[in-house]
Amino acid sequence: MLKIAYHRLYAHPLPAGHRFPMLKYELIPEQLLHEGTIREDNLFAPEPLAEEIILATHDRVYWQQLKGLTLPLKEQRRIGFPLTAQLVEREIRIAQGTIDGASFAQQYGIAFNVAGGTHHAGSNWGEGFCLLNDQAIAANYLLNKGLAKRILIIDLDVHQGNGTAQIFATEPRVFTFSMHGDKNFPFRKERSDLDIALADGTGDEEFLDKLKTALAEVFSRQQPDFVFYLAGVDVLASDKLGKLALSKKACKERDQLVFEACLKYQVPVQVSMGGGYSEDIKVIVDAHCNTFRLAADLFV
Repeated sequence: MLKIAYHRLYAHPLPAGHRFPMLKYELIPEQLLHEGTIREDNLFAPEPLAEEIILATHDRVYWQQLKGLTLPLKEQRRIGFPLTAQLVEREIRIAQGTIDGASFAQQYGIAFNVAGGTHHAGSNWGEGFCLLNDQAIAANYLLNKGLAKRILIIDLDVHQGNGTAQIFATEPRVFTFSMHGDKNFPFRKERSDLDIALADGTGDEEFLDKLKTALAEVFSRQQPDFVFYLAGVDVLASDKLGKLALSKKACKERDQLVFEACLKYQVPVQVSMGGGYSEDIKVIVDAHCNTFRLAADLFV
């Protein structure tokens, strides 16, 4: 059973002309349902996340400012979305969806969140369209509940997972691996356990070769019992913000390398979708849908 977190609030209204492609969160499940990759019963709507679970990862003052809509304007601009109660509710439902997905992954091998991958949110800050770090929250939840002992976070969004790296900088039970554009946002990088920084214009062969080598190393060395995977499609050559040169085929092959490693080592994996900023929304949606299609072929 392929379980997928989705809520109508994922597609949050934004000011006209905003560069974030919120529409993709409606179109991804619609496309997957239309083509028969999933059925309605594959989807589940997450509830709001409990405050005590948020505070196991994020600073109390920062959370109170989000919840009370009192975050300073400078910090709101750093996030890039106008701060509203609905936006905060959206974020906590996304994080709960990732926690629920982790539970489903332990039952079925894999689970998805249509949104999430909010890896720029650190313990006491948000930035880059990220308020709360969904996979960090879920990783801490698994650790605190005794549901996992060694977690691997694989971040293949084009932007470094700086918030995730900061949150787990002193947590030996979580290994953070980020493969990203070197000269891209965030311009002040944090230190992951493994960072692979790619030059502008990196193409299919080099990307896949480096990923294959890194996955073999981290799975063998770390022996994780749970994986979180951030599958951003802003690595595509068509992406407005990415600066890499991957084809859609290579993006799918990237996912296959991750999934096959999880299957080989028999480790459950939760997938959050991350970024994608190609000019044509159809390119974004199709590249994201490829990740679901591949999982349906390999895991179901």
